[in-house]
Formats: sequence, structure tokens, C-alpha cells
Amino acid sequence: MKHLFKFLLLFFATSLFAQNNQRFFQKIEFKNNTAEISVNDGLYQVKFYSPEMVETAFIPKNQTLAENSHAVILSPKSVKYNFRETRGFAWIETSGITVKIQKLPFQISYYKGDELLISEKNGYGTYENGEINNHPQNFETLNFNLSPDEVLYGVGARALGMNRRGNRLMLYNRAHYGYETKSELLNYTMPIVVSSKKYLIHFDNAPIGYLDLDSKKDNSLTYETVSGRKVYQVISGNSWEDLVKNYTNLTGKQPMLPRWSLGNFSSRFGYHTQQQTVETIEKFRAENIPVDAIILDLYWFGKSIQGTLGNFAWDKDNFPKPQQMIDDLRKNNVETILITEPFVVNTSSRYQEALDKDILAKNNDGKAFMYDFYFGHTGLIDIYCQKGNSWFKNIYKDLLNQGVTGIWGDLGEPEVHPSTILHGNGKNGDQVHNIYGMDWAKLVKESFAETSPNARPFILMRAGYSGAQRNGLVPWSGDVSRSWGGLQSQPDISLQMGLQGIAFMHSDLGGFAGKNEDDELYARWLQYGVFNPIYRPHADENVPSEPVYRSEKAKNLAKKAIELRYALLPYNYNLVFENHKNGTPLMRPLFFEEPENQKLYTYNTAYFWGKDFLISPILNKGQKEQSIYFPKNSDWVNFYTDEKILGGTTQTFATEEDKIPTFVRAGAIIPMAKPMQSTKEYDGNTLILHYYFDEKVKETKLKLYNDDGLQNGAYEKGQFEMMEFEAKTNGKTITFELGNEVGANFSAKSKNIELVIHHVSKNPNSIKAGCKKLEYTYDSEKKTLKVNLVWDSAKESKVKIKL
Repeated sequence: MKHLFKFLLLFFATSLFAQNNQRFFQKIEFKNNTAEISVNDGLYQVKFYSPEMVETAFIPKNQTLAENSHAVILSPKSVKYNFRETRGFAWIETSGITVKIQKLPFQISYYKGDELLISEKNGYGTYENGEINNHPQNFETLNFNLSPDEVLYGVGARALGMNRRGNRLMLYNRAHYGYETKSELLNYTMPIVVSSKKYLIHFDNAPIGYLDLDSKKDNSLTYETVSGRKVYQVISGNSWEDLVKNYTNLTGKQPMLPRWSLGNFSSRFGYHTQQQTVETIEKFRAENIPVDAIILDLYWFGKSIQGTLGNFAWDKDNFPKPQQMIDDLRKNNVETILITEPFVVNTSSRYQEALDKDILAKNNDGKAFMYDFYFGHTGLIDIYCQKGNSWFKNIYKDLLNQGVTGIWGDLGEPEVHPSTILHGNGKNGDQVHNIYGMDWAKLVKESFAETSPNARPFILMRAGYSGAQRNGLVPWSGDVSRSWGGLQSQPDISLQMGLQGIAFMHSDLGGFAGKNEDDELYARWLQYGVFNPIYRPHADENVPSEPVYRSEKAKNLAKKAIELRYALLPYNYNLVFENHKNGTPLMRPLFFEEPENQKLYTYNTAYFWGKDFLISPILNKGQKEQSIYFPKNSDWVNFYTDEKILGGTTQTFATEEDKIPTFVRAGAIIPMAKPMQSTKEYDGNTLILHYYFDEKVKETKLKLYNDDGLQNGAYEKGQFEMMEFEAKTNGKTITFELGNEVGANFSAKSKNIELVIHHVSKNPNSIKAGCKKLEYTYDSEKKTLKVNLVWDSAKESKVKIKL
């Protein structure tokens, strides 16, 4: 009976995990750092980008490997590996990933150490008579085994909660107007799956298709595509941060954003006139509500929504002196951002020019492909032909030369993109649909580089693809409903996108679609936005998005949130640098810190903002309390009350209307800034350092990046400083050390530091910087100690506090 049980178990495992039984191993050879595995129906090519990143391509017989990757920019490397082969198996072992080839039945599996990450099931296959976008299609597939208990993330932006397993999801960028808690398809899809087992698989192919994340409940993952490459990368990491770093090494890092983009935006659909634009900013200044940029929706180039796309020029009736407006806004420390779309309708002032210069995508007859959609009878700018690319670039160069510093790319899925439309690269609509937004962002980035090579671009773009972060693209989550359901879906969307290398996903704060003027919803959304990558309230014309046009109560709540956003500028700017350097998300799930805690795989009540903030947004109307889990690796401190909370516990807190639950890691150093009305008032030379003293934390380090906030490539050019702060506790002595790594082309200046130490139980005996006594104040009720010092940041300094 025992032997029968073993036989049945082996039979079940073989049936579950065996690959296509019609595929037979023939031989394995190594050519130019690539393992070539011949099978009866084709060839596998396996190559490494690093010990933790391996690519596998399947080339069916009588086919060649289709074109280069649109996502990957890293070159394969000669990686140290160990190859072993027996009669039944072959192994390619690196320090990060082992590729195991089973010869009979044929199967390829991927391991990290002894842990199976993922394995091919049926591998490559095809099926006929499928369907996508209501059109019959034949599909090519790649099929894999999943572990029964793994949680799956990824596939771009979706409103589906944290675990996306159980869904078959279309890979086709498409807007969903007014979505709330569930949307299977949004503007930004990517062929990426991230597993709770700490691996990422990227299907390196641009054409449209599906990703089936075990919808049939048979423990399988299937990539389906209408055409293209049968290529995928498997990526592992020793930590979640390491995993995202590896993936962004493969596909590219986000350039540093201009510092002003971390401030508050004034944005709506839309400002109709120059006077309305200027008066709105003047109202912000009169109310002392910080603001750094204003976004002009489509009325800047036309009086109506329909019939004007493609004008790309100021409507001089309503914006008579745009250059003066831009200059005056900049004098008021406000940047100007303009919307653009990739369509030219036949009523546009540039339509004939578009035809004459041959810049529109074509039909089979070689003529401009014209079709109807909401905004008019239109053609699509063909960014894949040289004429279209150059024409569009010149549009942007003209705008940038006028002083515009940000470009908004809307409808870039593209919103309507016929399958049979033909582009200048020989591809049809289905083959380039998902990469259009990403390549459009590249065009805009190049326009900045050719016009103002030293300026950092700001590119707000609704759609993209794997690796779009390297083009500086800043996405948002589409036309979300202005409702509690719309708000509830936002944290998951941003957390998921951060796992996929897109760290600046954010939402229209307050919600976009609908006439709901709920002040509580508005305030809660803006409070949540303080701990988002971009702070941009935006709405359609039915309800004002700007706090200056809301009720007195809503305005005051919004102002308080916005002021906190500005106070956190040095902390937030440091997160932007960490992302640029390592790909690290700004918003991070709690399982980043407790990867072994399976309860956190789908936990979304709270998230990390950077490493040291724990944020728990209020997502329900009239919510009176919030229960929050605190990760166990440290204790936590209430940011507003200084109350200490034990790590590894779940606590319940009463809600307050003027703030959301916000906590700081015990022992952390949090850099903050003095009050300001614009980020232009900040230079990094005046800092407030909050040290959350905890006797159990013997040493804390903070590296704080600073530059001028504007120079493109400042870090790479040596135009930066990296301040280093270290706090040590030893008995009754706290030692605070200050140092500075200065780039070769940066002049460090003296810093005015206000050091605020929390949880100091008594008035200190002495505070010295070297031999010099420092003045301080001690609040016995709040148990906080404040020390002011001027630090020559070209030198190391040390402050000793004896308690």
C-alpha cells in the first residue's frame, strides 16, 4: 500500500508539472554565453543578464527570433556558472538562479537555491479561434506551473485588490471612465507577474494579448499573444528591494524628477482663459496655500472639447499673451504644464499641414487612416515614422522654448487605435498599441534634451509599458470615480506599480469623474496624497479640485495636508533619489519588511512611505476607527502624538478629521523643512532633523541626497552632496555625527540644523559640539529636546548629548 501511494504521488506530480509531452530533448550546446537547447519542434536559447536574471527564448522550427526587446536595455553578461549533465537532467547553476532541464518528459524549471520558483508546464503552444477586442485571433502561448499557495501581483495597473491570481487579464491599454473598486482593464498594462515567492517573470513581447493568472484554478500561468517574441525573463532577489532593483537594472531607471514636481499642483479640466489661470494662482498665494505648478487642459488650444485636437497652438482669443503668462507664473514660483494628445482631427487648424507633411499613420492604400471617436474625425500621429516623429518633436520644442516646463500626454493608450492601422515601422495597431505611450514619452524626453539638455523633464503620461520609467514617464491611474470606491482602489494600484518598476503612479487627488462634492472624501483623498509620489488634485469641471475654491472647512483641511507635504520635501526628495539609483518604490507593501508573513501578502490597510513612515489611509465615509498592524522588526511612534507602539502588534486608533494615521519607525531620523509656499524656497541648507530616540536602537544612519533640484544628470555629473547623519546611543550618551560626501562639481554650504530629539526623559546635563557648548531647549511635557547648530558641511562634526 505504501509503494502504491508513492507511485500515485509520483504520477500526480508528473501529470501536474510535466511539460508538453510532444516535445523531446535532443542536445544542449553553449555558444557566445548562450545555452542552446535543441528540441524536436524548435530551439531554446538561455542566457543570463546577471546571476539573478535569466532570459529564455523559444524559437519554433522554421522561425527566427523576432526583433529586439522594447523593454530590456541591459546587455547579457558572461556570468559564472556551473554546468552539470546526466542522462536525465542538465543544470546551469549560478549563485542566484539555477536553470534545470529535465529531458524526459521535457521541462525547464527555475530555482533559487533549493526553492523552485517557477517551471514551464506546456511551454510554448498555439491555439486558434481566440478573441480579443471582439475580433477572432489565433494565439501563441507560454504556459507555466504555479505553486498552489503563491500570491500574484502585476500585469500593470488594475483595480483588483492586491492578489490578482484567478483573473485572465487583457494586455491592452484602455481607459475606464469612472471606475471604482473593480476594473480589470485600465490605461497601463504590462506583461509582468510578480510572485509572493519573490520572483518576477517578464514576458518580453510588445503586441497585445492576455495574461491568465490561474483563472481555471489548475495552478497555471499562461501568457497569450497575437504575435511576436516567445521570450521571457525570470528574475529573483534576496529581498523585495533587491528584486525591484534587478528588474529596473534590466529595463532602466527613472531619471530624477525636478524638485518642484514634489510640490502641489493646481489642475482641473480645465482653465478656459489666461485670466482664469492667473487668478487661480493668485488665490493660492492670497490664501497662503503652497503651490508649484499649474496644468492647462485642452482649452489652452481650443474653446471646445471636440473638434480641436491637433491644434497644438495657443487660442489667442482666450490666451492672448501666453509668453507673458508663463513668465509671470514663473516669477511667482509656478511652473506651466500643457496637455497634448497624439490625434489630429480634420477640423484642427493643423489638419492640412498633417496631411501635407505626411505625419499620420496609414491605411492599406498608403493614405492617412481616418476614423471617428469622441473628439472628432481623426488621424493618429505616427511617432514610428521619421516625418511624424520630427514633426511632433518640433511642436514640443516650440512650447519648451516658450518656457513650458512640463508636458502632459493624454489619451496615449492610444484611446482609439484600430487594429489595421499601419505605422512607419511596418507594424499594425495591435503590435504597437501597448508601447505607443512609452515611445511617445521617449519622444518628449528627447525634445527636452534637444531644447534644454540641462533641464529635467516632467512628463505626465496616462499609458505605458514595461521599462517606461527610463523615459521619465510619470503615470496616473486614469479617470477614477470621485467616490469612496474610487479612493479605495488607489493604494493597491500604486503599490502594485511600484513592484513593477513604475514608482510614480498616483491618482487624481479628490477623484476625477462625477459631480460628488463630498468634503470628507476630498479631505481624506488629499491627506492620503501627502504620502503619494505626486501631489496633484484634479477633477472635471463639475466640482472644483483646487482647495481655494472649496468650502472653508475643506480648504482648511486641504491646506494642512499640503503644508505637511511641503514639510516632508527633503525626505520625499531623498526617496526620488533612492528610486533613481536603485529602483526602490516610494510606496511599499508591508511584506517588504516581513516577507515570511503570509498574512501581509494581501494586506493593504497600511503601507510604507519610504523606509521609515507607516501610513494608513482612511478610505470609508464616516469611519471612526482604524485597526493597523505594525511590523515586528521595530517599534513605532505616532507622528502626531509621540505615543510609542510595540512592533508585531495590531492596534486600533480613533480617526481624526484633520489627519490620517501616520507613524514613524522608532530610532529613525526624519529630515523635514521649514514652512514654504514653493519648493523654490528650499535649497537643502536649512533642515529640521527629527530623531525618534529609542534606547533599544543603538545606531541609526541616514543618507540624505541634495542637489539644485533642476540639473539633469546632477548625480552622474558630480553636482550633488550626500549628507550623512548617524545617531548612536551608549548608556546615558547620545552621539549625533554629521558628515558629507560632496560631488566633484558641487560646492557645499554651511547648514542650519534644528535637531529635535523625541522621547528624551529628562533635561540633559550637557550638549557639546566638540568643546563648544550648544544652546538648547527642553520640553518636559512633550519630552522633546531641540538643539540648533550651524554646521560647516565641508567638515565632519559631532554633537554629544549627556543625559
